[in-house]
Amino acid sequence: MNTFGRLYRLTSFGESHGKGIGGIIDGCPAGVVIDLGFIQNELSRRKPGQSKITTQRKEPDSVEFLSGIFEGKTQGTPIAFAVWNKDQHSKDYDNLKNIFRPSHADYTYTAKYGTRDHRGGGRSSARETIARVVAGAIAKLILQQLGITISAFVARVGEIGVDKPYTELDLSKTEDTIVRCPDPLTAEKMISRIEEAGRNHDTVGGVITCVASGVPAGWGEPVFGKLHAGACHAGY
Repeated sequence: MNTFGRLYRLTSFGESHGKGIGGIIDGCPAGVVIDLGFIQNELSRRKPGQSKITTQRKEPDSVEFLSGIFEGKTQGTPIAFAVWNKDQHSKDYDNLKNIFRPSHADYTYTAKYGTRDHRGGGRSSARETIARVVAGAIAKLILQQLGITISAFVARVGEIGVDKPYTELDLSKTEDTIVRCPDPLTAEKMISRIEEAGRNHDTVGGVITCVASGVPAGWGEPVFGKLHAGACHAGY
């Protein structure tokens, strides 16, 4: 399945080198003012080619809404949207057609479906997250009406981590560094670590910290639908 959520539900579609990436949002309440500039800014934070430590693919990642919005407001009906791929170079992946990349979904997809799209990772590409960003941006607009804000930052890259609690960080500076870490000194070390991994043709993992402010008491279910359990589920 490619659907996430219950009351607010996203179904995503698309592949890295297909025509585009998109989704359908169901459960969005009517009357939410859609700030296109805000949504596009969220997409711009995600898009490739922004710095030397990300993929150099150049994509405008402009969203086109196909339904569910009229005169700048949601209608309570399904919201369909698409972001069209512009800069896919499929031939660049011909040498991977018969090779399974370590720590990637190549082998898993082949074992599950008997086939895979090797071009840029196909459905398992990071470009699939475009749909989540659009749906998340609209969710943020809904939460803003309730006085709830959500922010996130990179807290660790490999063995390099922020050694302060988030309450001692200025989260408004998260976007000031290409690695999205609000601690400048730690950010420089993280960037060096990523560059080192790249020179060694290796990868390095990391940790992201998410901070939700203004959340009222009582949200979530008492046992299996706990709020933090749902957040952890979203992370996977």
